[in-house]
Order: sequence, then structure tokens, then C-alpha cells
Amino acid sequence: MPRADHRSGWFAFSAGVGALIVTTWGAMAQQQPLTRVDDSALKNASKTPDRWITYGLDYAETRYSTLKQIDSSNVSRLGLAWIAEIGSGGGGQEATPLVVNGVIYAITNWSIVYAIDARTGKELWKFDPKVDRAINLEATARICCGVVQRGIALYQGKVYVPALDGRLIAVDAVSGKQVWETQTIPTHLPYSVTMAPRVVKGKVIIGNSGAEYAVRGYVSAYDAETGKMAWRFYTVPGDPKKPFEHPDLAAAAKTRIGESWTMGAGGTV
Repeated sequence: MPRADHRSGWFAFSAGVGALIVTTWGAMAQQQPLTRVDDSALKNASKTPDRWITYGLDYAETRYSTLKQIDSSNVSRLGLAWIAEIGSGGGGQEATPLVVNGVIYAITNWSIVYAIDARTGKELWKFDPKVDRAINLEATARICCGVVQRGIALYQGKVYVPALDGRLIAVDAVSGKQVWETQTIPTHLPYSVTMAPRVVKGKVIIGNSGAEYAVRGYVSAYDAETGKMAWRFYTVPGDPKKPFEHPDLAAAAKTRIGESWTMGAGGTV
């Protein structure tokens, strides 16, 4: 399995029993048909552990690989195949890489995304959404707990990038070129986005961070092809003098004390 080194900006991929296994694995991968990351593939992701196409492996986020090539009898024979430097980016490295069709897709801090050849470690492309790093300065901070990103999403030939400043960006998985972007959070409030998006039935699902500050939590869905928002679900009520977005919020508002909505009331997803 690929792993991101949390202590540095290096991305390492280990292969077993020297160059022979690397060569054999590469030949086997080339003989397999290309995987199309669509609804069927995501639904059955746990049945194809030779690839890792969504955060946590599958919708249940079991995070468990059933591959059997490496076990207690041969793990001591693992050796380093290659190292690719993808840049430190500052902060801790917390993202889970995705792997499909011999390509490793990874996001590092400041939302910079890389595509790397899994066999050689060669960088295929890099996409930098150019997040304004002033959002982490003490005087203008809107990030609670450090500059981190936890992952990306793959679907129908695109990589979905959660930018720390709240933009959701679709990038072509082959070229690394931007296809569309949409802003998912109010830019004048201390929201940020650190989570890995999920894709369900053609919709990219994403939440946000910032409950330590005066924000109101919600989760949104965007059309995977166009970036247009399909729906938004608020987790906590807002100003009770205004219409509630859905009936559950009216019931939740009755449990509030004072004017909690003026501080956002938390509940970020």
C-alpha cells in the first residue's frame, strides 16, 4: 500500500522482494483493463482491493485491504522501491492517497494535488489551486487546527480537490487541468475545508470546518459534471426569525438557549 509520511513531505511506495516483484506487478497491471471510476466501481470498491478509489476504501470506510501478497512470512523482505518528493507544504501530512490504473493521486498541504506513476515514482502532473496563505496568518486566521488536507475524490475521469479556502475544484485526471470550480463556503466568515469529498450517484458531497469559530455547519452536494449545487443540509438552526431550511431545524431551535445563532452554533460536518 502507498503511504504518506506524516513527518515530511515525501511520498513513499514500498514494493516487496526487490525489482522482480515490481516488474511482475507492473506487467500484471498493464494486462488489466482500465478501471472506470463510476457509481458501480464505488459501490463495489471493497471487492477490488488492488485499487483504492475512494477515501477509506469503500462507502463503509472499512479501511481494510484483503490483499494477501504481503504477510508475516515475507514482510521482512520489503524494500524501498522509490521515493518522490511532493513538497512539504507546511503543517502535518494527513491525506490518504488514492490508487487506480497504475496512478497514485495525492493531496498535500495547501491543497496541492499530484499524480504519480505508481511503478516509477515519476510525477505525471501537479495541480496547485493557489490558496492564499494569508488565511493562516495570526492576524487573519480562519483555520482552527493547522494547514491540513485529508484526501480527494475520483469519479468519471476527474479528481475532486477540496481547497482549504472552501473551493471545490474538478481536475482532469489525465492532464491535471482544471475543469470547474465552485465556492462552497462564505468567504467573509472563518470557514475552511479540510475533509476528503465523497461521490455518490453523480454528486460530490462535502462539508466544512470552523465550528471553533462563529460559523454554522452544513453539508452540500454538487453535480460532478458541472459543479452546480444540488442541495444543502444545515445541521444546526440559524436565526429563528427567518424561515427554517427544513422542518428538523424548527425542532432543534427549541433546544437553543439565548441567541446562540449569533455565534454560528457550530455543527460543522
